[in-house]
Amino acid sequence: MKIGVVFPQTEIGADPDVVANFAIVAESLGYDHLLAYDHVLGANTASRPDWQGPYTSKSMFQEPLVLFSYLAALTTTIELVTAVVILPQRQTALVAKQAACVDVLSKGRLRLGVGTGWNAVEYEALGANFNDRGHRSEEQIDLLRQLWRDEAITFSGEGHTITDAGLNPLPPNKNIPIWLGGMAPQVIERVGRLADGWFPFVNKGLSEQIQQVQESAKRAERNPADIGIECIIPSDTDPDRIKALRDMGVTHVAMVTMNQDLRDPAAHVDAITRARDSLSSLLD
Repeated sequence: MKIGVVFPQTEIGADPDVVANFAIVAESLGYDHLLAYDHVLGANTASRPDWQGPYTSKSMFQEPLVLFSYLAALTTTIELVTAVVILPQRQTALVAKQAACVDVLSKGRLRLGVGTGWNAVEYEALGANFNDRGHRSEEQIDLLRQLWRDEAITFSGEGHTITDAGLNPLPPNKNIPIWLGGMAPQVIERVGRLADGWFPFVNKGLSEQIQQVQESAKRAERNPADIGIECIIPSDTDPDRIKALRDMGVTHVAMVTMNQDLRDPAAHVDAITRARDSLSSLLD
């Protein structure tokens, strides 16, 4: 099992030295990956008294690909993971370019988690259609992979047209792993059919949901063992619980320190240090 940490971006602040220290310490502790969430904009709840979303305009988010381009120069081994970039609200070719550059600068350490999101306010601001986002994401994933693989492509789809053009530089391996976030039945089916991995929430039905992913993979004539499964869990989770997730088929976990009443950035570093000590048997 691979064990990583979540970058505590809503609580760590914007000091670049503090940001760098968290990643450097996570790598030095032996964590496999650093995972960052994504939101471009937050809604002002003063004008939305019925707001139900977990984040608002007061929630701080570093843009993950920009963040990772910074951290790529300060680390050497830790994998850099987006979980998840809201793909349908972005231009596909631009995401492909940004991701390829981060992968080049990090020497092949990027894993691109993508999802369709929930924030219609954000879609509006970025000029994207909120209502067909799931359908559009499939074409986007296909296009991303073609752009990363070939020096020049010609592509004609429902929402994209590229005529004999390509990215430069390309990712070192001519590919970047694409993992999907989301829990809807159509997402579970899509994971098995075309994704390299999945970010499910821990829930009572997880074992059955993993089986559904595996069944979808078999229908698509794919090897289910090639599909990774990552859960985000509190940093104080009991190691036996993590072992139970591993036995269920979860291949990765990321320890999150946010929403634990930690007083300052140093407390987040202390939390991942304590977690590392308690999980030594799983990390080593």
